[in-house]
Amino acid sequence: MEHQQLEGWRWNRPGDRILDIDIPLSVGIIEPRSHALHLNTFEFLWDPVKNASVFIQVNCISTEFTPRKHGGEKGVPFRIQVDTFTTNEHGEYMEHVHSSSCQIKVFKPKGADRKLKTDREKIDKKTFQDREKYQPSHETTLLKECSPWPDALNLTTHSSCSTPSPVYHNSPTSCTFTDDNCSPNQQGELLMASCSDHLLPSSSPQNTQEWLHRHRFSSFSKLFTSFSGADLLRMSRDDLIQICGPADGIRLFNTMKGRCIQPRLTIYVCQQQTRGQAPIKPGGGDVYHALYLEELTVLDLSEKIALLYSITPQQITHIYRQKPTGIHVLVSDEMVQNFKEEMSFTISTIRDENTDGLHVVLK
Repeated sequence: MEHQQLEGWRWNRPGDRILDIDIPLSVGIIEPRSHALHLNTFEFLWDPVKNASVFIQVNCISTEFTPRKHGGEKGVPFRIQVDTFTTNEHGEYMEHVHSSSCQIKVFKPKGADRKLKTDREKIDKKTFQDREKYQPSHETTLLKECSPWPDALNLTTHSSCSTPSPVYHNSPTSCTFTDDNCSPNQQGELLMASCSDHLLPSSSPQNTQEWLHRHRFSSFSKLFTSFSGADLLRMSRDDLIQICGPADGIRLFNTMKGRCIQPRLTIYVCQQQTRGQAPIKPGGGDVYHALYLEELTVLDLSEKIALLYSITPQQITHIYRQKPTGIHVLVSDEMVQNFKEEMSFTISTIRDENTDGLHVVLK
């Protein structure tokens, strides 16, 4: 039921988070992080020998999960839970230290006042013996010790230890609150992984779980615990949208089917052979390599050429295009953007004696 309610929230409030940290009001915490898939969790670092306080924003009310949205004074109870782990010098969670939680209900201001008043009236009508059954009121909320959150115990762990790590920290796309902090290199690695790491019908349930974690579907791992690769691949696009919501359902379907982002430009290059060099292709003739450009920039072109020559992009000083008249034109972003699809070039390199770099010439 909890999972269905969370998915209902995700469907009805796309992009909204259930839980956030009020950064300006919080004290003594660093590196607050949230994950796009985990709407009800966040993480941060704190020093236990110093004072720390965290102001939590709950962005939904308890009556949003009741059949009637207005709900009156009834509503689904929430639980605020804090799981604490020690970290090593690399920032990895090593050992579970403590877990505590409390139950809360969240109402709009008038509803909250009305509920507090009603609760007080109910207690006042009870006998002294019955009142003792209730917890005493406190000026501040007390968190009581509890067991760790289940998701923190079902995760792949660091190779050097057997202790659990929170699911949202192990994800390769863990970002701070602003998406701009994700590095382009990370996104490129994920794109490459999603295009080459396909889910197979022969994948066991365990392999399927690992595949889900690698591709940022950790929040659905518990739902698909007993699913093999064949079970998931049999599901239609509509089935996954109904289970995971429109955004994650479409992404899961495309990832399973190996649908990669198409390159914006494809060009073919042939490495110029030196005199006396034996032909690479049996029977002679030139062999061309395909370069797929996702970004129409000189930097992207340099990276693809460097990969072809097994060098670093920094070793390429300039890229020139040699015209039929023999002149060399410096390649710019604008020139790359005006390359035609599936153009072919003969590529040669000239060593720069001053910088020990390479000049690349496209003919």
